[in-house]
Amino acid sequence: MKKRWVLWLIVVIVSHGMYADVPEMEKQALEDLYQSTNGSHWIRKWELTTPVAQWHGVKVVGGHVVEINLFRNNLMGPLPESLGTLKHLIVLNLAFNNITGELPATFTQLSDLQVLKLEMNRLKGKLPGDLGKMVSLKELTAFNNFFSGEIPASIGQITQLKTLNLSSNSLTGEIPVTLGNLTSLESLGLFENSLYGAIPKEIGSLVELKELVLANNKLGGEVPKEFGQLASLEVLQLQNNKFNSVKNLDMIDTKSFLVLDYDKADERELKYGKIDKTRLAETEFEESDDN
Repeated sequence: MKKRWVLWLIVVIVSHGMYADVPEMEKQALEDLYQSTNGSHWIRKWELTTPVAQWHGVKVVGGHVVEINLFRNNLMGPLPESLGTLKHLIVLNLAFNNITGELPATFTQLSDLQVLKLEMNRLKGKLPGDLGKMVSLKELTAFNNFFSGEIPASIGQITQLKTLNLSSNSLTGEIPVTLGNLTSLESLGLFENSLYGAIPKEIGSLVELKELVLANNKLGGEVPKEFGQLASLEVLQLQNNKFNSVKNLDMIDTKSFLVLDYDKADERELKYGKIDKTRLAETEFEESDDN
């Protein structure tokens, strides 16, 4: 009897080591993702009876899920609310799939998340109003979806952001002045939405900004004179908007510019005192499909 009990205990311990490599709640959230996004049709499927650490694109550190990378893996369907229980998640890359539905409100509970890549999907609805709770984010890319509504003002609380790309959606309203708080931002893409109103002068506070793409919106007023403070800027695209004046572009030192695009009808306003006309480029904003 004693030997049988010891044998049973060994089986339990071995089984626990094989299958309970992360908390049950985290494993359940992953299983929910698999079922909700039609895992049987994924390109690289998960074998749910194996340890979570062996599942494609999942990284486990210290007994917790810290990364999910399912880039271009044929995910189809909505994201489950339970993803918000992955409190230790640092990287979530679901780009280039066919994910539908709205972004779960529980996403804003992922306060340790540093990279969130959702581009090239079919997500719709409004961005969460409390997006600013995701204070650890350094990269947020969600271009080429169907997001609508306004850009949440709370986004200005994510002060570690270096990359923010919400291009090619159906976003409307004015650009929030709180974007001026993102002083670590290096790339800001809001291309091809329905944003209107004047560009906030607070954008001039983003001294680390290298790329600013605001083309194909309904922006108006003047280009802010504060753009002259953007000493690191290499790419500026403003074309296909409704500006009253772009004369303040004269204040920008464009010696290091790679791209400067604006409506050529406005060229008559510029004195080209500092702008090298040979650097003016007629390029469309292109997104990388790098994962």
